[in-house]
Amino acid sequence: MTTDTLLILLYIFVLAGFVGFELISKVPPTLHTPLLSATNAIAGITIVGALLASGTLGWSISKLLGIAALFLATLNVVSGYVVTDRMLRMFKRKK
Repeated sequence: MTTDTLLILLYIFVLAGFVGFELISKVPPTLHTPLLSATNAIAGITIVGALLASGTLGWSISKLLGIAALFLATLNVVSGYVVTDRMLRMFKRKK
Protein backbone atom coordinates (compact mmCIF):
# COMPACT_ATOMS: atom_id res chain seq x y z
CA MET A 1 0.00 0.00 0.00
CA THR A 2 1.45 3.34 -0.98
CA THR A 3 1.67 6.38 1.25
CA ASP A 4 -0.87 8.24 -0.89
CA THR A 5 -3.42 5.45 -0.50
CA LEU A 6 -2.84 5.31 3.24
CA LEU A 7 -3.34 9.07 3.58
CA ILE A 8 -6.57 8.94 1.56
CA LEU A 9 -7.91 6.09 3.70
CA LEU A 10 -6.93 7.92 6.89
CA TYR A 11 -8.64 11.08 5.61
CA ILE A 12 -11.84 9.14 4.87
CA PHE A 13 -11.74 7.50 8.30
CA VAL A 14 -11.34 10.82 10.14
CA LEU A 15 -14.03 12.48 8.02
CA ALA A 16 -16.45 9.60 8.67
CA GLY A 17 -15.76 9.91 12.40
CA PHE A 18 -16.60 13.62 12.41
CA VAL A 19 -19.74 13.15 10.31
CA GLY A 20 -20.89 10.23 12.48
CA PHE A 21 -20.36 12.22 15.67
CA GLU A 22 -22.30 15.19 14.31
CA LEU A 23 -25.18 12.98 13.18
CA ILE A 24 -25.45 11.08 16.45
CA SER A 25 -25.20 14.20 18.61
CA LYS A 26 -28.26 15.67 16.85
CA VAL A 27 -30.52 12.69 17.66
CA PRO A 28 -33.14 13.45 20.34
CA PRO A 29 -33.09 11.19 23.42
CA THR A 30 -36.43 9.57 22.52
CA LEU A 31 -34.89 8.08 19.40
CA HIS A 32 -31.76 6.64 21.02
CA THR A 33 -33.34 3.22 21.72
CA PRO A 34 -34.51 2.54 18.14
CA LEU A 35 -31.25 3.94 16.79
CA LEU A 36 -29.25 1.69 19.10
CA SER A 37 -31.23 -1.35 17.94
CA ALA A 38 -30.59 -0.48 14.30
CA THR A 39 -26.87 -0.01 14.85
CA ASN A 40 -26.71 -3.34 16.68
CA ALA A 41 -28.17 -5.04 13.63
CA ILE A 42 -25.66 -3.29 11.38
CA ALA A 43 -22.82 -4.21 13.73
CA GLY A 44 -23.66 -7.85 13.06
CA ILE A 45 -22.08 -7.32 9.64
CA THR A 46 -18.81 -6.62 11.45
CA ILE A 47 -19.03 -10.08 13.00
CA VAL A 48 -19.32 -11.65 9.55
CA GLY A 49 -16.27 -9.70 8.34
CA ALA A 50 -14.32 -10.71 11.44
CA LEU A 51 -15.22 -14.35 10.87
CA LEU A 52 -13.91 -14.10 7.33
CA ALA A 53 -10.69 -12.46 8.51
CA SER A 54 -10.09 -15.01 11.25
CA GLY A 55 -10.82 -18.01 9.04
CA THR A 56 -7.47 -18.05 7.28
CA LEU A 57 -5.21 -21.08 7.48
CA GLY A 58 -2.26 -20.91 9.81
CA TRP A 59 -1.42 -18.19 12.28
CA SER A 60 -0.81 -14.76 10.86
CA ILE A 61 -1.33 -11.18 11.95
CA SER A 62 -4.52 -11.17 9.86
CA LYS A 63 -5.92 -14.10 11.82
CA LEU A 64 -5.00 -12.54 15.18
CA LEU A 65 -6.63 -9.25 14.21
CA GLY A 66 -9.68 -11.14 12.94
CA ILE A 67 -10.04 -12.95 16.27
CA ALA A 68 -9.69 -9.68 18.18
CA ALA A 69 -12.25 -8.03 15.87
CA LEU A 70 -14.62 -10.95 16.36
CA PHE A 71 -14.39 -10.69 20.13
CA LEU A 72 -14.87 -6.90 20.17
CA ALA A 73 -17.72 -6.93 17.63
CA THR A 74 -19.55 -9.65 19.55
CA LEU A 75 -19.06 -7.73 22.78
CA ASN A 76 -20.41 -4.60 21.09
CA VAL A 77 -23.53 -6.32 19.76
CA VAL A 78 -24.36 -8.18 22.98
CA SER A 79 -23.84 -5.15 25.21
CA GLY A 80 -25.88 -3.02 22.81
CA TYR A 81 -28.83 -5.39 23.09
CA VAL A 82 -28.47 -5.48 26.87
CA VAL A 83 -28.57 -1.67 27.03
CA THR A 84 -31.54 -1.55 24.63
CA ASP A 85 -33.44 -4.09 26.73
CA ARG A 86 -32.68 -2.14 29.90
CA MET A 87 -33.89 1.10 28.32
CA LEU A 88 -37.09 -0.53 27.09
CA ARG A 89 -37.78 -1.95 30.56
CA MET A 90 -37.64 1.59 31.94
CA PHE A 91 -40.68 2.51 29.84
CA LYS A 92 -42.84 -0.48 30.83
CA ARG A 93 -45.64 0.05 33.29
CA LYS A 94 -45.11 -1.27 36.75
CA LYS A 95 -47.57 -3.93 37.99
